[in-house]
Amino acid sequence: MRRFAVVGTGARAETFIRSLVTNHADRAELVALADVNPARIQAHNRWLGELGHSPVPGYPAEDFGAMLDNEKVDAVIVTTVDATHERYIVAALGAGRDVITEKPMTVDAESCTRILRAAKQSPGSVAVAFNYRYNPVHERVREVLAAGEVGEVGSVHFEWMLDVRHGADYFRRWHRDRANSGGLLVHKSSHHFDLVNWWLGARPVEVYAQNRLFFYGMRGGRAHGYDRGYDRATGSAAADGDPFALDLTANPRMRELYYDAEGEDGYLRDRNVFADGVSIDDDMAVLVRYDTGATMTYHLTAYAPWEGYRLMVNGSRGRLELEVVETDQVILPQSRVATGAAGTVAGLYPGHAGGEAGWSTLTLRPYWSPPRPIDLPEVGGGTTGGGDPAREAHGGGDERMTAMLFSGDSAVADPLGRRATEVDGAWALLTGLAANASARERRPVAVSELVDPSLLSEAKE
Repeated sequence: MRRFAVVGTGARAETFIRSLVTNHADRAELVALADVNPARIQAHNRWLGELGHSPVPGYPAEDFGAMLDNEKVDAVIVTTVDATHERYIVAALGAGRDVITEKPMTVDAESCTRILRAAKQSPGSVAVAFNYRYNPVHERVREVLAAGEVGEVGSVHFEWMLDVRHGADYFRRWHRDRANSGGLLVHKSSHHFDLVNWWLGARPVEVYAQNRLFFYGMRGGRAHGYDRGYDRATGSAAADGDPFALDLTANPRMRELYYDAEGEDGYLRDRNVFADGVSIDDDMAVLVRYDTGATMTYHLTAYAPWEGYRLMVNGSRGRLELEVVETDQVILPQSRVATGAAGTVAGLYPGHAGGEAGWSTLTLRPYWSPPRPIDLPEVGGGTTGGGDPAREAHGGGDERMTAMLFSGDSAVADPLGRRATEVDGAWALLTGLAANASARERRPVAVSELVDPSLLSEAKE
């Protein structure tokens, strides 16, 4: 029985905690929680009771080392603010423990270097929670490409749209500060960059980007007429009826986890997305060259009217096209009550009502032959959507990923190499970091400028 502790008890932690104490309780045990905010620890312990599990010891984050020893922790799950991941990853590795960390692994090149060095020197391992690798649709793309159906890959176009419900959420919480999240090219796009690395079996070499803050923030809100002038939504009359507002008191789980916990650390989860203080971008264009010679054009839009993504892979034998529509429209809310499954991130977005449709298509276009649809497995509530948006978006990936992480490598077959290490985490991170540097410095940036390439091997010292 492996003993797990979780550091960082925000909303994302619930995915791991629930999986530990339900699906994998026969081989994994949750023994402790740590956070800077004791109220959030208390909330998770109360929810454990709802699952029939006894409360576990809670530790202040500064007592992380003592927790590892006192509770005889075998592995740590890191779900803290992105900028603090490195602190706990390196400490756990230094104590010889295994680590499972949320993506992105960290937010800057210096802390990435420290993680890579610590991992090489430690008997412990690092697994990065790239749940998109476990989406059956994404697995099918990898299988088709690995089978050589398009031949040698020459170029990729990847367009990702976050709708104005989902995209806005990054601009009302801690992610809005680049120092916390690294911006969306690090926090969000690390998922997408990892997929391309995994699909192509390639590594980024050079990156060029142009980014901007167009829609959100003070200038965007005023320019486009969306800003209503409030600082936070909860309790503000100016926020009534605003589709961009999130009322923390409307969802009991959100209220307990954030609104009732504000007195401990002052963190506001419901900022006006058009208020001052946004230092991340919402519209990003990236060009990547890989070590295989292939290139990728990538665009992330965080203010789209629908949510989903399009992937086009051009090869020496044809072209593969993936279209995933997660929600074909955002329906104005009848109220600011957050709907959806309690405790899931998707259930916390305002603007969600029933009736949004989704679907996925994968088409192979070989030379001199008609286009051929590729059958896709049903995902979540089915490839036509209709379920929890987060479950649909991840394609059931959370459940499949935790099955591998908590059951042990030998217990779950992994012919597609889905389990991601700290080196995989670094390659995905470095694409975003290089893109940010390129946009800032207005030049192409080589990945080798950011991290010593000798650290990017899987071999331990």
